[in-house]
Amino acid sequence: MRKLLFMLLVSLLLVACSEDVEQDQDNEPEENVVEEPEEEPEKEESEEPEYANVFPLTGIGTDEDVDNRIVGVMVNNHTKARPQSGLSQADIVFEILAEGKITRLLALFHSEQPKIVGPVRSAREYYFDLANRYGAIYVYHGAADFIDEMIVNRGINFLNGSTYDNDGHLFKREDFRVAPHNSYLLFDSVYEVAEGKGYDITGNYDPLPFYDEDELTEISGDEANHVEITYSTNPMNIVEYEYDETTEKYTRYNDREKTIELETEEPIQLDNVFIVETPHQVIDDAGRREIDFYSGGNAYLLQKGTLQKVEWENRDGRIVPIKDGEPVDYVPGKTWINVVPTNPGMEQSVIVTNE
Repeated sequence: MRKLLFMLLVSLLLVACSEDVEQDQDNEPEENVVEEPEEEPEKEESEEPEYANVFPLTGIGTDEDVDNRIVGVMVNNHTKARPQSGLSQADIVFEILAEGKITRLLALFHSEQPKIVGPVRSAREYYFDLANRYGAIYVYHGAADFIDEMIVNRGINFLNGSTYDNDGHLFKREDFRVAPHNSYLLFDSVYEVAEGKGYDITGNYDPLPFYDEDELTEISGDEANHVEITYSTNPMNIVEYEYDETTEKYTRYNDREKTIELETEEPIQLDNVFIVETPHQVIDDAGRREIDFYSGGNAYLLQKGTLQKVEWENRDGRIVPIKDGEPVDYVPGKTWINVVPTNPGMEQSVIVTNE
């Protein structure tokens, strides 16, 4: 009996010691345990957003409808008309000599519609012909009788500020400037008035050729940080474009002053500057011109701080850069097209530097 009790007592002691050892092992800190780091999920490469549509004159994607009609507005560029209103929102601006040595602007609006544009000035044949070939409603203020007759006889869709002068609905006169530098278009009323005249206010446009985002680093050419176009030295009419590496755009200057919006002082910056050379001919004592926008010729294309020597052609009514017989793509964004006469030509009129 004593032997049995002794063996039972020994067994109980062994069990208790075993439990203590297990508990002590549980309480000991773990040593030399290396936790494997959790693998982070691979980040997906950011993809370009997909849009339902593309604005045809800027190449910028949008989910908005893009079937509104292009509107082409004659904008005054006399020194007494600067700074102008609305130019920063134009998709394309043509700058062309009118009479004498002063340029006038044809601003094409499609992707953006400013509240006010101007000052608005009178029509010329090559301006309304360009606007028509881009499929635009042509807006101007006044013209010689024979020009008005041309516009009507050729079936141009037009709005003439002389008809609506200072009506407060489509046009208004500003008192901080004097005529003929004070007539402004109230853009919000353009489509309403045009529709009232029976014009289409929608249109379908093929987009101009544009680079894809991943192609923009492949643009090649000569370095071009500063470009100066001399239309005249007396009176001074000098246009400059200065490349801004921060925005990767060209800032425009006229007569050594930065071109800005009147209301906001926002600078006019362009993604493409297209300089084309074409014959100009004075046709009357008033100094009016004929300008050839059909034969093609030499051109410079400035994009992303580079200059390409190209040709220009009129393809389906639109003035486009051409190289080796193929259209050259535009950088998505705004474009300014400067037209210079073949006499004296671009070599004399255009200076390119890398300042």
